[in-house]
Amino acid sequence: MSQRLISRSADLRRLQDDGYHIEIRSGCLLLHSVPYVTAAREVKRGVLISPLDLAGDVTQRPSTHLVYFAGEYPCTTAGTPITAIRHGSGTIELGPGIVAQHSFSNKPAGGYADYYEKMTRYVTIISDHAAALDPTATARTHPLIGPEEEDEDSVFHHQDNATSRAGIGAFTRRLTNQRIAIVGIGGTGAYVLDLIAKTPVREIHLYDGDVFSQHNAFRSPGTAAREELERRPNKASHFAAQYARMHRHVVPHPEYVTADNIGELQHMDFVFVCVDNGEARRLIVHQLEAFGVAFVDVGIGVYMTESGLGGVVRVTTSTPTFRDHVHARQRIPFTGDDEHNEYSRNVQIADLNALNA
Repeated sequence: MSQRLISRSADLRRLQDDGYHIEIRSGCLLLHSVPYVTAAREVKRGVLISPLDLAGDVTQRPSTHLVYFAGEYPCTTAGTPITAIRHGSGTIELGPGIVAQHSFSNKPAGGYADYYEKMTRYVTIISDHAAALDPTATARTHPLIGPEEEDEDSVFHHQDNATSRAGIGAFTRRLTNQRIAIVGIGGTGAYVLDLIAKTPVREIHLYDGDVFSQHNAFRSPGTAAREELERRPNKASHFAAQYARMHRHVVPHPEYVTADNIGELQHMDFVFVCVDNGEARRLIVHQLEAFGVAFVDVGIGVYMTESGLGGVVRVTTSTPTFRDHVHARQRIPFTGDDEHNEYSRNVQIADLNALNA
């Protein structure tokens, strides 16, 4: 639980001070031990869950009035469902280990001012029925508060509340513990990194022996200060430093992938091949196939006509169970760059790089 987030947010701190058992996990606020009545008129306890809107380590006004509930559907003292808050039912994973069975809707005029108002409103609606059957039933359990702890297992420096807000925890969880490599951090590779760094993959390894020059700044995500360009940093090191602000495990390898170091890629779960040299691509593709590693190879073509520029993006996926098309259909070019490809002369086509990524 992030005690720091609670201590810096007045609404969360008020919930804790009032004796509610709250927890912050995977961008969600969990309020535990909420008493409710079951259809059998038994008093049980469930968990109210709300995705959090955050600005750094401080909560913002809730953008949604919906909450989720882990437990049976709450009922009245008569054992009939509380239909006034019914929104939907069905298993939904909001984050790792955060699974709800129901969602509730109760929207006051003007919405909720903060999470204290939002959570206590739902607690009242649900628990008043439980208290009528058992006067000792209360959500104010006054749990023991331990020392501040940070989520050591998270790959992010910030709370990932985007996943919980979208309710896609079951899908993003598939990416955890993955070791990803991006070979070539030019235009397309940098955009691939921009997307991958916002997923919970365990490690992101960047391979590139080139320098980050002024023209690169015009076809890469983000911005670069003049002082950075004057230093001419290595591309892998430059982008690793940029994205380490968000993802804890971005590892730079300031070198090209060659026959001497390609063995490092056999330990990856997935590789993005974003190089513009046909011979280098041949070596990497053949070795990844031999290693049994899944990969995607990308390419861009730009050509000039009398009326303007035309563009082509190429994306080829190869997995251990689906590789024949790579060679039989010659989907991946292994020859040198086309001399008529205007992109090889550094035409700044950032939108094609982003589209390819």
